[in-house]
Amino acid sequence: MCGITGIFAFNLVGKFNLVNVTAATQSLHKRGPDYQDVYHDEFVGLGHRRLSIIDTSTAAHQPMWDESGRYAIVFNGEIFNFPELKTELEKKGISFFSHSDTEILLKLFILEKEKCLSQLNGFFAFCIYDKQEQTFFLARDRFGVKPLLYLFDEDKFLFSSEMKSILKYGIEKEIDYTSLHTYLQLNYIPAPRTIFKKVKKLMPGCFLKVSKRQIETGCYYSIPYQREEANHARQIPYNYQEAKEKFKTLLEASVQRRLISDVPLGCFLSGGIDSSIVTGLAARHKPDLHTFSIGFRDEKFFDETDYARLVSKHFKTEHTIFSLTNNDLYQHIHSILDYLDEPFADSSAINVYILSKETRAHATVALSGDGADELMAGYNKHEAFRKTIYPDWRVSFITSLHPVWKMLPQSRNNFIGNKIRQLNRFAEGMKLSSRERYWRWAAYANTDQALKLFSPESSRHFNPTEFDLFKKDLLHALPEKESINDILLTDMNLVLPNDMLTKVDWMSMANGLEVRTPFLDFELVNFAFTLPGEFKINSTMRKRLVQDAFRDMLPASLYNRPKKGFEVPMLKWLRTEMKSLIEDDLLSKNFIEQQNIFNYEEINRLKKKLFSSNPGDGHARIWALVVFQWWWKKYVNN
Repeated sequence: MCGITGIFAFNLVGKFNLVNVTAATQSLHKRGPDYQDVYHDEFVGLGHRRLSIIDTSTAAHQPMWDESGRYAIVFNGEIFNFPELKTELEKKGISFFSHSDTEILLKLFILEKEKCLSQLNGFFAFCIYDKQEQTFFLARDRFGVKPLLYLFDEDKFLFSSEMKSILKYGIEKEIDYTSLHTYLQLNYIPAPRTIFKKVKKLMPGCFLKVSKRQIETGCYYSIPYQREEANHARQIPYNYQEAKEKFKTLLEASVQRRLISDVPLGCFLSGGIDSSIVTGLAARHKPDLHTFSIGFRDEKFFDETDYARLVSKHFKTEHTIFSLTNNDLYQHIHSILDYLDEPFADSSAINVYILSKETRAHATVALSGDGADELMAGYNKHEAFRKTIYPDWRVSFITSLHPVWKMLPQSRNNFIGNKIRQLNRFAEGMKLSSRERYWRWAAYANTDQALKLFSPESSRHFNPTEFDLFKKDLLHALPEKESINDILLTDMNLVLPNDMLTKVDWMSMANGLEVRTPFLDFELVNFAFTLPGEFKINSTMRKRLVQDAFRDMLPASLYNRPKKGFEVPMLKWLRTEMKSLIEDDLLSKNFIEQQNIFNYEEINRLKKKLFSSNPGDGHARIWALVVFQWWWKKYVNN
């Protein structure tokens, strides 16, 4: 795992930016603490920060050149099937000077160009420079595990793993108000947009070719999915029992592939089903497996360390628990806010940051259960969507009481308040179209609520038609009448890469830790989308096939207990420790009016709601504003 950056200058103006390659590379030092190197010639610069995982020798340093000196690569990620690819290349007479997957990727590309992408099993973002043809080729993995940002204008092409590196080239920092408006609803910014107008994210499963002043984009992968027709069910290739066996085989193979490492490797173990399955499968092939979990001494409802300890004992792993107080969590907020170089307000990032930080003291690589919920229907919202697809009298009853739910106090801070909040959101969603329902249940605010936060000046910059087109594109996989698989496909394309995987990448890389996700092996994902929705969720069970497939392997006590989120006491912090930061600094009347991005009256209304007995999702919306303001002060207004 590493950090990469580079520039292709098209003219003398662009060449002035070549001097910034070293600074842009240095800014990625947390992603790659082990080694740095930079290359540049008259028009091209490449930079690499290395986190050594496979072949830790100097032979695997980057930028890496082939023996001819024509091709160079900077690569972030891992190719898990590199031994098989190496064998095939050796059969064709190709020799190697290192034991790294980087060299195998480089030589496979030289041989097959973009056709090589379909052969790669792993996660990656890379750039290959052809010095003779004067071209760049860039690509991103199928599901967006690894990030790749770029900027293209008449003078230059820039790319990097992180926005803070892009900013080192001295780019124009023009806010994209469509992105900001989307962020104020979802608490993250979906690809291909970023917070800046000129900077884009390469979409998962896509590649870029850069030549002179031309840029060409193509895609090599999308999840293969055949939607069920209204009157004609899909032909199901497996019965339920066969599907369970196939899923077990594919997941175990995925885990086994991800155990390759020349540095210490372990597993995140929360005590939930997904991480327990990954741990159990890993333990079969790695007898000295080390597992890691965090516990919450002040929040016993969210503490799952007893289950994690049980699973560790069951699989005989060496287990480490990091027992934390709310104050321990809070002490890391400033470090996390400082690392975020684009607004991102999923507060569970705090837990991922601390788990990664503590794990890094023992291992350089960790396996996780990420992706299982989006792939196999593990969230509350999936149960809610199932109810909309197969409604009964309870759905009608809840929907009819929508005026009541709206009047009652709503809060995530207690069981009753949270249940009322959920009932209100469900009843509200039932009155909407398929796409609007999905958006409402994915968001913390609707379009009108987000727009009210804009100042008159921001409103003039905002183009509602542009936003509507962006939103339509994000939800393109949803038909008028959705199925469970339609919902999961949209989750895999929207929520997974832009929220969940972004969170894990940023927080793990902030601590120099590589996280591998066995549930996101493309062979497993392809298989999962051949299965009908009822294999994944029914009236009694979420992630049905996953739970049933591994029931014989896991301790029985892991089943039939409520799913617990990876949450932090954000509402409490915003009302206490962070109150001064909100009232006297980031969301103060003076600062808001000087900044002239937001409408202070609307922000003040949100602040009053935060401190009321009926905060609803107000804390999540305030946190999004706090994150944005901190980011704006550091990266735009410094």
